[in-house]
Amino acid sequence: MPRFTALLVWMLLTLPVLYGCGEDEAVVRVDMSKREEVRVPEPTPSITYAYLPQYSHTVSYRRHNPLVEYLARETGLSMRQVFPDTFEEHRRLVERGDIDISFTNPFTYVSMAKSGARAFARIVDASGSADFRGQIIVRADNPDIRTLDDCRGKRWIAVDPLSAGGYLFALGHFLDHGIRQEDFAEIAFAPGPGGKQEKAVLAVYAGKYDIASIREGTLEIVKDKVDLEKLRILATTRGYPEWLFSARRGLPEETINAIARALFKLSPENPVHVPILAAAGISRILPASDTDYDSVRELIEKTRFSLPADEQVSTSDAVPDDLSRGTFADPAIPKPDISGAEPEAL
Repeated sequence: MPRFTALLVWMLLTLPVLYGCGEDEAVVRVDMSKREEVRVPEPTPSITYAYLPQYSHTVSYRRHNPLVEYLARETGLSMRQVFPDTFEEHRRLVERGDIDISFTNPFTYVSMAKSGARAFARIVDASGSADFRGQIIVRADNPDIRTLDDCRGKRWIAVDPLSAGGYLFALGHFLDHGIRQEDFAEIAFAPGPGGKQEKAVLAVYAGKYDIASIREGTLEIVKDKVDLEKLRILATTRGYPEWLFSARRGLPEETINAIARALFKLSPENPVHVPILAAAGISRILPASDTDYDSVRELIEKTRFSLPADEQVSTSDAVPDDLSRGTFADPAIPKPDISGAEPEAL
């Protein structure tokens, strides 16, 4: 009986197979000698856009991401914002071809131009000025610094060796008043990553340094972190051409032109454009050329400033890390709200 059952099961299982092999069934022959190569389409590389990291990555994202999204929509290009940690890293990434479009100060641009970067647009700021300035600040209650000449022998923290408003402009202002680099007890630079303008302000606010040089407008950015009445603007430098957009060497001309057209199209009269411009602190964008920044080159020459080689650029470790975390000397000032994920650095 078990043998009969097994035979019956075998017949039931093989019957469909035998039925499918009838004489009328067409035989499909496969020629394995012929092969067709199927390629998966490669995604179009994104255009990388970077805002020189004078502020924290979070501030950089909030100020310029609406602009990056607008450029992507208007041009049809795939664009993404990247976040170098320092001014020098930004410069090197442009030189290496890893940053396509830069928004930088004119001093950093002059350095990048040596490796082929080209200016194509410049901004008019929210106040309507096509120039910007540096400021020298002190604590308002510092009895030892009342005039510019009182800065001799004091500790100066600047933003970065490649900062225009946060270093070069102030250096030129001091030289115009007979104060040389060697007349200071110390010149330090705010540490990265990012947030260098804020850190320079906070270093003076906390009493770690006597004076700081920053770009005009920075105090407005940090007003939620410090009591501005406890700081005083000691001096404001002369104006120099505003920040600019530049393209790396080798970026296709049609790409640059498409981005330039989109930038020039932005208008404060267009309600769709208003929040984009407001976030970035821009009122209009104008065409620019390399020669627009010759006055900055003249300032570099006047200060005998050597554009930094790789080994010459460094930041001071003298600024404590707690400054970047919102721990301030004045207990009456609340810590800033730094909740939320910060964009990933490049």
